[in-house]
Amino acid sequence: MTEELFREDSYLQTCEATVVAVTEEGIVLDRTVFYPTGGGQPGDTGTLTAADGRRVSVADTRKGKTADGIVHVPAEGADALAEGDTVTAAIDWERRHRLMRMHTAMHVLCSMVDGGVTGGQVGDPKSRLDFNLEPENVPEKEALAEKLNAVIAGDHPVSIGWITEGELEANPDLVRTMSVKPPMGAGKVRMIRIGDAVDYQPCGGTHVRSTGEIGRLDVTKIENKGKQNRRINIALAD
Repeated sequence: MTEELFREDSYLQTCEATVVAVTEEGIVLDRTVFYPTGGGQPGDTGTLTAADGRRVSVADTRKGKTADGIVHVPAEGADALAEGDTVTAAIDWERRHRLMRMHTAMHVLCSMVDGGVTGGQVGDPKSRLDFNLEPENVPEKEALAEKLNAVIAGDHPVSIGWITEGELEANPDLVRTMSVKPPMGAGKVRMIRIGDAVDYQPCGGTHVRSTGEIGRLDVTKIENKGKQNRRINIALAD
């Protein structure tokens, strides 16, 4: 399995790694700073550079379907790598940081809406969350934006922690998503906490260290996507 360095430190931009497999899916390393597509967050892009100068542009990162680990998908026409090669793995940091800002913002948004999450997508520079809401509980766009930005400006710390699977099962309300549950089977579940009481829920994604780092957001649209499904769209204002 690939050692997932980003799980404990989302700010790591590079690492030294060894190619352990090259498959039809892509390149598998023994360790990586590249986040694979999952939890609504897109996979990282970047480069893998070998000691002899060969350079592979990574167009996407995914969890392997046939390979046992995280797959770095090379761009068309990239240099070839082989098992045993040592490389410097470097993510597109500006893109990743924008995704980190957006993902953390979505947690803040989730804490403000009284409804189960039915879907979502982290994007750059726009994102969305879908909620199961009664019509009378749909927030007003301008008021929601004002409240959202007030919490962000509070510069609440964002921290990573872990609980046991048993603790999560005993506290099912920690899971806000209605259709997707956190991966189970490893004995522990990764948790993201924002401030003392802003938000606390399972998440495997990458996040900023404090809400102030998100910057100002716009609530661009609230859409009706079904009888009780409402889609809230947000975007980075800068």
